[in-house]
Amino acid sequence: MAAVASATGIDIGKLIMENNSGITTVRKRFLRPKILIPVAVIVFLLVGIGVVAFNHSGSKTILAGDMPTFVVKRGPLRISVTESGTIQAREQIILKSEVEGRTTILTLVEEGTRVKKGDLLVELDASELIDARVDQQIRVQNAEASFIGARENLAVVENQAKSDIDKAELAFDFAKQDLRKYVEGEYLNQRKEMESQITLAKEELQTAEEKLKWSQKLKEKEYISETELQIDELSAHKNKLDLELAENNLRLLEDFTHPRNLAKLESDVNQAEMALERTSRKAKADVVQAEAELKAKESEFERQKDKLRKNEEQIAKTKIYAPADGLAIYATSAKSRGWRGNDEPLTEGREVREREELIYLPTASAVKAEVKVHETSLQKVKAGLPVVVTVDALPGRTFTGNVEKIAPLPDAQMVWLNPDLKVYNTEVYLEGEGDYLRTGMSCKAEIIIEEYEDVIYIPVQAVLRIAGEPTVYVQSGRGFEPRKVEIGLDNNRMMRIIQGLQPGEIVLLTPPLALATVEQQGADRAVSEGQKPDTKKAEGRPEGEMKSTPEQMQKMQERFEKMSDEEKEKMRKQWEGRRERQAGAGE
Repeated sequence: MAAVASATGIDIGKLIMENNSGITTVRKRFLRPKILIPVAVIVFLLVGIGVVAFNHSGSKTILAGDMPTFVVKRGPLRISVTESGTIQAREQIILKSEVEGRTTILTLVEEGTRVKKGDLLVELDASELIDARVDQQIRVQNAEASFIGARENLAVVENQAKSDIDKAELAFDFAKQDLRKYVEGEYLNQRKEMESQITLAKEELQTAEEKLKWSQKLKEKEYISETELQIDELSAHKNKLDLELAENNLRLLEDFTHPRNLAKLESDVNQAEMALERTSRKAKADVVQAEAELKAKESEFERQKDKLRKNEEQIAKTKIYAPADGLAIYATSAKSRGWRGNDEPLTEGREVREREELIYLPTASAVKAEVKVHETSLQKVKAGLPVVVTVDALPGRTFTGNVEKIAPLPDAQMVWLNPDLKVYNTEVYLEGEGDYLRTGMSCKAEIIIEEYEDVIYIPVQAVLRIAGEPTVYVQSGRGFEPRKVEIGLDNNRMMRIIQGLQPGEIVLLTPPLALATVEQQGADRAVSEGQKPDTKKAEGRPEGEMKSTPEQMQKMQERFEKMSDEEKEKMRKQWEGRRERQAGAGE
């Protein structure tokens, strides 16, 4: 066993710990691909040895042999969670690209440069925006000309409408006056004239008839000639005809001419009134249409001006200036190490998208450490806990601080990359000014959960859960016998023993994993049947990680990295559907 460990360069105790403790899921995430195969081989060897010894004895007692052991100790013990992260400025200005769409970096301030307020940090390509501005200026001029034309057209339409209405009103007034003039003037004059003609004709006829009577008497006495009598007869006949003509004219006036003229004049009044109404309505419609056209042209003019103004603002935003004094740091350099998506390093010629973070400008010397805490450690970590931070770039130096903030939800990017991995972004505020620390430095944060001065402890790999109870194998005579113990917190290396062991006792570091495997199989079977597994019997592991070995996780990761974007999206949807079905089955 020792020879195998020496050949592979792996600490067997640490290896077994990572496959038996309740924090196994945290360790699995950070196994390197190059040690997965040796790890698997050694695990199977150790399991085989334990099973052989267990079966050989025919009882729960394991014969002592060349097996690693540990002497139970009492002393100080620190319970902590260690996570990797990066140093960030506690107060900083984040400068983003505000240019719509995608554009290219032309010039870029050198990273780490001390800049003053107003210094140019980034200049983006504005050639397309400048070309678009020229086209937009032409559109603005055309829109302005259309707006002025519509405004003048409205004035013309309003003037024409007033003129037409005045003309129609005048025609209506004239029609009413003609009607009144005829009824109250012309008709009465004509009627009186004809009546006077009739009266005159009657008098003339009466005079002519009396004269004719005297002429006839004189003719009988032969005082006048026959010719003079005929003249008087002719004159009387003519006066009679004149009277009939005058009477006929009056009858024509009363029966035909007057009703016709009256109807015509009344019709003229009605027609003039309707013409006035039509003219008024048409004038209003023309004015409304002209006003609507003016508003449309004005709106278009304002819209084109807004687009030109927006274009000019976009051109101005292609140059990003420092809003305050500070140290220019590229956003891509300051991001947390590990998964970075498809973000390339910030360089001249690189394409950037809208709202992409470009420059971090720290405004104060206070710093913080940003780490990702795995969900298995989330119950231990609380805000306010002390933290010891070491920085890779400053070996031998430590910094202290406190947990300030824990995200309420897991990191969305990590969940998208691996739905079974849940980590929570945690901010640790460091004490002091941090003059030696720079944004983007890699660090390790040890979050101190508890500090025990005098407790009993053993390595975590010595504890095995059998039938849901924490069990250790304690040396008794020539072998090892199982003993149930009450455990406390652990720091991924050592576990506190509350009850069940005494200092000086010897425990087996490689307990038989076959018994724990039975418990694991029961939990897997519960999941397959749609039941929620007993977390105590599953060694405190998250449900999503109960079926995955390190080799399987590594293969899944390698396959995921080789996939295209479409295949990644398809797999992500499949994972989400599977998790929803499992959640539905659990309910």
